[in-house]
Amino acid sequence: MLELEDVQSRKDDRDIPIDRVGVKGLRYPIVLLDKQRNKQHTIAEVNMYVMLPSDFKGTHMSRFVEVLNENRDSIDIRKLGKILEELRNRLNARKSYIELKFPYFVEKIAPVSRIKSLMSYDCRVEASGDYKTKEIVTLTVSVPITSLCPCSKEISEYGAHNQRGIVTITAKLKEFVWIEELIHVAEESASCDIYALLKRPDEKFVTEKAYNNPMFVEDIARNVTLKLQDDYRIEHFSVEVENFESIHNHNAYAFISR
Repeated sequence: MLELEDVQSRKDDRDIPIDRVGVKGLRYPIVLLDKQRNKQHTIAEVNMYVMLPSDFKGTHMSRFVEVLNENRDSIDIRKLGKILEELRNRLNARKSYIELKFPYFVEKIAPVSRIKSLMSYDCRVEASGDYKTKEIVTLTVSVPITSLCPCSKEISEYGAHNQRGIVTITAKLKEFVWIEELIHVAEESASCDIYALLKRPDEKFVTEKAYNNPMFVEDIARNVTLKLQDDYRIEHFSVEVENFESIHNHNAYAFISR
């Protein structure tokens, strides 16, 4: 095989380390653990980085993709430490990072017709690790919900305005947590959850459920907090609620960090 010079490994004399260097925006098929179906195939947008010492001119970009390719059939939160370690070993780095952004699908059953459909949720996993400490893993899940305004219900002779919202939970994990668990927490904290497919009896059910369960964004954020604050598997979390208002030209917003 032809010997070619390894330019990236040349010495650099500017004495400036780089915090993160690597590949970004790589679209890649991965397999995730699925609580209902064991495994789920999806497409992730992947960012992978390492810390570059001041005396190295550059890093070896191809090695990031090699590590990802070797682990693509077993990417789940519990195995990210192994991927981070392989990155550090392959690239002679002290610290490594990986970020995965992907849609995750959950089969939901309509409340009356019992018809099944797939709901999509936007998820993000960020992990970092070094040669001294255990990896840090953060899981983010964005969950669409329905909220109905308590004030509107109280002051109106009939009806009340409602809207679709997004609950975003970001959890720094001490132990494994299923994506489905965070989705369930968000949906149970709102006026009503959302479905991809509803028949007329289902629409009647969810409309009346929301009407009987009015929530401000403040209520939803506090409900999520109550459900997560005593979970021993979570070191830190934040909850962000944004309602896309149906009678205003602005959104309602609440944020809690614990």
